[in-house]
Amino acid sequence: MCGRYANARRDADLVNAFDIQQVVGEELPPSWNIAPTQDVRAVLERAPRNEPDTPPVRQLRTVRWGLVPSWSKDPGAGARLINARSESVTEKPSFRRAASLRRCILAADGYYEWQKMDDGGKQPYFLHADGPLAFAGLYEFWKDPRLPEDHPDKWLWTATIMTTRAADSLGHIHDRTPVLLPPDMVDAWLDPRTQELKDVRALIDAIPEPVLVPRPVGRAVGNVTNDGPELIEPVEV
Repeated sequence: MCGRYANARRDADLVNAFDIQQVVGEELPPSWNIAPTQDVRAVLERAPRNEPDTPPVRQLRTVRWGLVPSWSKDPGAGARLINARSESVTEKPSFRRAASLRRCILAADGYYEWQKMDDGGKQPYFLHADGPLAFAGLYEFWKDPRLPEDHPDKWLWTATIMTTRAADSLGHIHDRTPVLLPPDMVDAWLDPRTQELKDVRALIDAIPEPVLVPRPVGRAVGNVTNDGPELIEPVEV
């Protein structure tokens, strides 16, 4: 699974890295300890409102981590749906509509996993690569029935990170890993015109295994109130 990650990149960096055309909302501060239910920046493509025949625009906007399906009675479901298994994402009711219509990317510098140790404790690792990671994600809208139609918070935007089985090189740390998009698959993943679930399934199946470097880090990352670049500094184990 992916339960914590780091993204210290500014909006300008993400605009350049992902060819973003429109920036929506205020920039979020960098964080080295992003946790579920927190706000994150997501990359997605949408046609301008009420102009379905206009080419989609690639946006950078804020969403909450933890998917809330449109049919949910309340937003509490998001705390449980921080990850979506790629093997069943086109079949599960919570995810299949988003897989068809609303795919996104959550950018990261790396993410954390905890390896079980012989002494019963857990050692955190920071898994990273040379450049920004592009987590394959899904996003949704949830309409708050308690708020008036013109309220700025009427629509809640949420997202989930897809996961897959970890490759042998990473499986000793954890059996699941985020689905990471290589640069040459970003356009295809974000294209909202790909809507047939069989085509989405083929796209997911074509994503290669990630090549990541695990780095042991201090256990301070386990406390969500801790944040800062020192969390990703290597430690001896």
